Amino acid sequence: MRYGVLGPLTVWDAEGRQVKVPEAKVRALLANLLIHGGGPVPADRLIEDLWTGNPPGGSANALQTKISQLRRVLGREQVVREPAGYRLVLADDAVDALRFQALADGARAHGELAVKGELFADALALWRGPAYADVAESLFAHGEISRLEELRLTVLEDQAEVRLTLGEHAALATELGDLVARHPLRERLRMAHMRALYRSGRQGDALGGFEELRCQLDEELGVAPGPAACALHEAILRQDAHLAPPTVASLSCRTNLPTPLTSLIGRSEAVGQVRVRLGSGAGSRLVTLTGLGGVGKTRLAIAAAREVADRFPDGVWLVELAGLRATSTPDDIAERIITTLGLCDTAATEPNLDDLVGWLCQAVAAKRLLILLDNCEHLVEPVSALAGAVLATVSDGHFLVTSQEALGIPGEVVHPVPPLALPEHPDPGTVGRSSAVRLFVERAAAAAPGFTLDAANASAVSAICRRLDGIPLALELVAPRLRTLSPDELATCLASQFPPPEVRARGLPARQQTLRGMLDWSWRLLGADERTVLRRLTVHADGCTLPSAEAVCADGELPAERVADLLSRLVDRSLVVRTADRFRLLESVAAYGAERLAEAGEVTAVRARFVRCYVELAERANERLRGPDQRRCLERLDAETVNLRRALDLAVADDAAEDALRLVNALTWYWFLRGRLTEARRALRTALATGGDGASPACLAARAWLTGIELRTSSADTTPLPADDDPTASQTDPVLRARLRWFVGTGLTGQGRHRAGRRLLLASLTDARAARDGWGEAAALVELASSHEGTDAHGQASAELAAALFHEAGDRWGQLRATRSLALAAERDGDPTRAERLHREALLVAEELGLWTEVIETLIWLGHTALAGGHARRATELYERALTTSTERAYSRGEIGAEIGLGRAARLRDDRDAAQRHLNRALAKSRSSGHPAGATAAQAELRLVPRP
Repeated sequence: MRYGVLGPLTVWDAEGRQVKVPEAKVRALLANLLIHGGGPVPADRLIEDLWTGNPPGGSANALQTKISQLRRVLGREQVVREPAGYRLVLADDAVDALRFQALADGARAHGELAVKGELFADALALWRGPAYADVAESLFAHGEISRLEELRLTVLEDQAEVRLTLGEHAALATELGDLVARHPLRERLRMAHMRALYRSGRQGDALGGFEELRCQLDEELGVAPGPAACALHEAILRQDAHLAPPTVASLSCRTNLPTPLTSLIGRSEAVGQVRVRLGSGAGSRLVTLTGLGGVGKTRLAIAAAREVADRFPDGVWLVELAGLRATSTPDDIAERIITTLGLCDTAATEPNLDDLVGWLCQAVAAKRLLILLDNCEHLVEPVSALAGAVLATVSDGHFLVTSQEALGIPGEVVHPVPPLALPEHPDPGTVGRSSAVRLFVERAAAAAPGFTLDAANASAVSAICRRLDGIPLALELVAPRLRTLSPDELATCLASQFPPPEVRARGLPARQQTLRGMLDWSWRLLGADERTVLRRLTVHADGCTLPSAEAVCADGELPAERVADLLSRLVDRSLVVRTADRFRLLESVAAYGAERLAEAGEVTAVRARFVRCYVELAERANERLRGPDQRRCLERLDAETVNLRRALDLAVADDAAEDALRLVNALTWYWFLRGRLTEARRALRTALATGGDGASPACLAARAWLTGIELRTSSADTTPLPADDDPTASQTDPVLRARLRWFVGTGLTGQGRHRAGRRLLLASLTDARAARDGWGEAAALVELASSHEGTDAHGQASAELAAALFHEAGDRWGQLRATRSLALAAERDGDPTRAERLHREALLVAEELGLWTEVIETLIWLGHTALAGGHARRATELYERALTTSTERAYSRGEIGAEIGLGRAARLRDDRDAAQRHLNRALAKSRSSGHPAGATAAQAELRLVPRP
């Protein structure tokens, strides 16, 4: 059971149907138990509260009668008797007031302003009227009603401040007026209204609001406004600059730039130069940082990108390319960018899936963003092709690239990154000003607490830095040696290890020889097992967790339980970097370790263990993706995306067909949930092309998965599946066969081939029930209920059973699908209140799982409902949220739907100019993105706009 107290007391069953609680006393009893939050309430207290000091004769029997009536409604097990009293059994999220508080707390904790605003809006949307409206006159409810109302007003104030920061002052100036009138003594609310009025050009009204506050506080409480309100009043009188509306560019910037673990030393001038080259007046949109490995190109690029982030309202994005193979194409790089920008779950709904570069250009055509492509030296040609295409079609697109060589395309500005500055003189007074010395000293102090630069060691430190040519990576690798060596001893060791420049070997630039020599020396200082772990780690393309490191590095001679200790030693020596729960190798260390792996003759064995590790990881996650661990598994697979791609590449390259097929079969459901259908199609085709036994279960499954994917990525006039063909017929595993039939069947119905799709869905349902696969049964039921033939009472029952089965399995995606089906059924049955509540529940799940197309479509539907109910302001807010999210995710259908909704809302409030503006945008977007239905809808709405 679920309970609603934010409005009239309401009860819903597990399928979302409203349960009637008869008689006022029984409702009051339920309210009392809910107010105590599942805790026991003594019988005497209940009698006193229900009969307000005037209990009837035989009050204990009268209470027991009401308890029995309530149990008949809720179920006997829901109301239990304990020694301390009666208690209502409540799940964690069974009461809407608890969900309201959780959403509000989540909003306050979130770092991104736009998400804060959305979470506050979702929390407030749970309110259907005054809390506990049925028992508002009862004394026992007064305290809880007051508490909840105070929480609601606080959230409204929080939301107003977020919206002010997001630049929504014009709307707030109007919206807050009524709220302030109802709560004239709330200073924080009044201050938000004053700011909104001032930023909307209504300075006089803002000052008048303060005067009203002052007078009312004086008359009613005999006090003056607080210091904050008085300070705001004075700032408005002075027209302080900090009260000006915020610029959009400084607010909506989204980024995935990592937070640096250590300070950036000696690069302030270089950061400034790169910032200027990316500046608005520089005219350059492609800046490439070049330099040898280990010189610090990535750190410099991230620091510079962070400083110019406020210039790019659509985000500054780091895209790591080190994990891509040298044979990658521009489309491979485009796919990596699409995934990083969060466009992956909408790309599958758009055309031109065979031209990902073209799709990317179209998706970001109107965006102002900076893309940082890191480690491009092995991909110069495809990166050049992609960057050239994007720069030619996206007028506000910018690239910052790191590579050991320039791209060599028109418009590129090359910025060489040299090593850090060396000390000019050995005397202690000047040594400390060298950036190379400052870096070494900071890292040495971190490794050996208490170390400082002084007159006694300045000469040795200077010699160390000069011997290592000021290369940051070399300095960081050697600094931990001060735990066991003095600076003089370390300088002597380096002098014997690294010959002066004039006697170094030919073939490599001097500084590159220095880095190589430093890595050689660090390698020689390692124990045999430490070397083993370091070289074997290099097979990972994007770091790894400890369990993965153990699986890949351990063998018959090196036990898995020793790997953790060896990793710790490598971290102490700065050869491995630990961030959160992942271990990573710096680019130069990884390249060096790969050479050592080849020298040891271990490449084949380590690659095989790596592939096996990630095949098994994917298979373990695959089944858990359909249960309560769904979100955690999605996040784990997100984190391992690069390594999983590497595992597939290696399996294909090594002709390990069975491993390749097992891997893609395990990952297809993940790709489907994330909307990465293009990646799924390419990976399945690649794995099937490796050969192997065409009749093996893995091969048959991969073909069926591919059929379902192609049905979802092909146009309706393409027929990848012949009529009456069942690609799952040869599958012997009954559970897998049922799920594959569901997957192919839903693909067919999505193409409008309802008869063939329904035939497979019914077969899937039969198979799932025979195999006792609750998840498969639920999946088939919800699709059959949602089909055009599932609109009767039987379809409603199917959706309710599917919801119960998905709930039992703990699958949040499944619960979302079932909730959407139930909402559509409620809409067909003429129950808009239930339909709206179910859609809002679906919205929360979709946001939790990051299913953005579902989020956008639900927001638009809620906007339509609000508009139909005469709530134009709420509808406009929902459409604007849908438009913002659609624009961020490059979901053109969502943009079109949101613009049409905004145009319709503007027309209904007689704002002809705004209506035409939104509808013309929808028309233009429909035509440019190939959505004729959107163009037709926009034109129909335009004809309804009154002419001047």
